[in-house]
Amino acid sequence: MSLFFSVLASGSKGNATYIETDQHRFLVDAGVSGKQMEDLFKQIDRSPKDLSGILVTHEHSDHIKGLGVLARKYQLPIYANEKTWQAMESHIGDLAIDQKNIFRMEAVHSFGGLDIQSFGVSHDAAEPMFYEFHYKGKKLVIITDTGYVSERMKSIIHNADAYIFESNHDVHMLRMGRYPWSVKRRILSDVGHVSNEDAAIAMSEVMGDRTKRIYLAHLSQDNNMKELARMSVSQTLQSKGILVGEGFDLYDTDPKTATSLVAV
Repeated sequence: MSLFFSVLASGSKGNATYIETDQHRFLVDAGVSGKQMEDLFKQIDRSPKDLSGILVTHEHSDHIKGLGVLARKYQLPIYANEKTWQAMESHIGDLAIDQKNIFRMEAVHSFGGLDIQSFGVSHDAAEPMFYEFHYKGKKLVIITDTGYVSERMKSIIHNADAYIFESNHDVHMLRMGRYPWSVKRRILSDVGHVSNEDAAIAMSEVMGDRTKRIYLAHLSQDNNMKELARMSVSQTLQSKGILVGEGFDLYDTDPKTATSLVAV
């Protein structure tokens, strides 16, 4: 069996990604309500009760909103680093001690044949980190919520078969939009979110001959649009000599509609 995944929800209001192998099923973040999580699982004909656990990237509400509810209802183990646990515990409610697991940054945990590696990103959270998944020679990377993609990050996530990659905002829309300047400055900073163009530049430097799918993720509800993100990323990649549709494709994600469950 292959490594399967679905981006259940993605955007500034809530994020969750489902990962499946023949032996294990994981959720990365649970950033929408418990009821919404149930509905999203139904869209891909799966159930949270079958999860092996939930991996947490950081404590912001759009990543942990439904975490406590889901974990308590289905008695699921949760994995996060120590600083993230400290930052989120008061927001997710009581959990049994055996549900609380430490997944340190820059570590690898193995579940059967599935190896999950964590890596740090640059975001204004306690100790934000994301994950890449290795299974039977396939590699899936999730990287959102970072103000920039460092050389170290690039070396870790290089040449994956599939990426779920932040393409948060259009810089012009953000600068001209309704947000107060303090919020705009935070988003544009090195601990904020990457723009469409910066995401594409990073993609051009990490994608390789095995890369077949790139999902544009964590789009701002106010400062981006799917069509604009896809166009901006495509044009920037083209300026680097990389043509969408020639060996790989771009895919949209959505806050309320899960992407199809596909094999890496």
